[in-house]
Amino acid sequence: MALLKYMSLITTCSVFAALISIVWQAFLSLKQLNKVTQILTSLLAIESQLKRPWEPKPKVALGYGACSDLVISGTAFLNYSSAIVPDVLGPEFTVDEINDEAELLQTFGYYFQNGAAAERSMPNPYLFRKLIQIAKKQHRDGIQWFIGGNAPLMGIRFDKEGWNVLLGARMSHKLRRLVPNHIKIAGEQVEEDDIHLILEYKAGETWGPFTAPRANRYILHNDQNNPHLNSLEHLQKVVKDYQPDLFVISGVQMMDSYKFEVGIREERLLKVNKQINELSPRTQIHFEMASYVEIELLLQLRKYILPYVDSLGMNEQELENLVQVMEHGKTSFASDSNPRVGATLDHMRKVFGILAKDYYQNASSVIKTKRRMVTRIHLHTLAFQAMLTVKDSAWKNTQIGAAKASLVAHRYVCQTQMINPESASLIMDDSFSTSLDAEKAQRIQLDPQNAVPCWTETLRVETSTKPRDVEIEICVAPVLVCRVAKKTAGAGDNISAAGLSQQL
Repeated sequence: MALLKYMSLITTCSVFAALISIVWQAFLSLKQLNKVTQILTSLLAIESQLKRPWEPKPKVALGYGACSDLVISGTAFLNYSSAIVPDVLGPEFTVDEINDEAELLQTFGYYFQNGAAAERSMPNPYLFRKLIQIAKKQHRDGIQWFIGGNAPLMGIRFDKEGWNVLLGARMSHKLRRLVPNHIKIAGEQVEEDDIHLILEYKAGETWGPFTAPRANRYILHNDQNNPHLNSLEHLQKVVKDYQPDLFVISGVQMMDSYKFEVGIREERLLKVNKQINELSPRTQIHFEMASYVEIELLLQLRKYILPYVDSLGMNEQELENLVQVMEHGKTSFASDSNPRVGATLDHMRKVFGILAKDYYQNASSVIKTKRRMVTRIHLHTLAFQAMLTVKDSAWKNTQIGAAKASLVAHRYVCQTQMINPESASLIMDDSFSTSLDAEKAQRIQLDPQNAVPCWTETLRVETSTKPRDVEIEICVAPVLVCRVAKKTAGAGDNISAAGLSQQL
């Protein structure tokens, strides 16, 4: 009898504990939903601060190239093979280009397990066409076609934000129909568009023994038009009379690992350099980074592009890669897919400091060489947006730009204009350090009612002559991460263009 009473007591306690746990979880969920709602309200309020008459509309010119994106589930398209893909995939399994099935599966697995975006060329046209045909025939119900290319996607976003747009791209009549009619195209019509195979995956998806920590995509291409930046001359003919407020350089990553004749790639980059140097000093120049693996190309960009632009846009993988190139002359592999704010800001300061040092040490020849100093860096991650701008530069509304970029990140990935707090989650910490340097860092508490904290800093740039102090503003905006990602390819282009659209 005593045993029955004892068992009854245990059962009662267990039920009571379970009820408490359910109530507690419900409380935490409600608390989190309330926090997300407050942050959303704050971001929307900041976004709405910029009310321009838009007369005359600002003008942007963008190069180079366009393509058709064939989007498919990576895990459904690629069959995992334990005979080809080992259980442990390190950086040694990455390659600069994809030549066979083994390299495709191994590199996909490496980036998939890290949740990192990747882009690779497949030089074998027959193998690439075979993959496209398999996608069309065996997965016809699971594929989607979109207009692709950094310049078209950014241009369409600028158009949505009320800008006049000039796009440098060669495309087919079929692809041209996907571009708003009032966007001007500088580039001839082609019979066939280059195709990019976009292998997307969602957070939590599994592939063999691997689980994706976040949603992302792996891109394959075998481009024939875009690596040569064939629209460059077409854009050159009209951009001088167009007189843009902003010029965007993008799509240069299509040169990565492409087999050029000796000197041809450098010659094309020199023409890009000449094109931007002939722009009016009042035209701001933005360079959109991408996934690069070839060190020679990155060093050429370091020489011919980076010293001549005002703004840089990139994700966490691209930032890590750029730092490695600048400091050590080598490329990086997959970086942390959810980096700490302090570490990210330190990397941004480092890139800014190196480029500013180059600018000041060449100050005597700046007018002659048309060099510019980077005055804006935009870093977009899954968890947050970070913007660094130089005070009193051409870039305005840094807080609004960060908020806009954050909201567009959710809207694009969730493919919705109206943001439902229940469809969003926060993975950014409630507070963050502004640096990993304990002596310089300050701790910032995220205030849901003022969701985009901004502050000013003075950075000392050491040069061979005398140090220079540069005052900068930094803003960090939390991202309302889309719980069920519907589209990741092109997110970075939309996010970058959205931020830029608010800052001139």
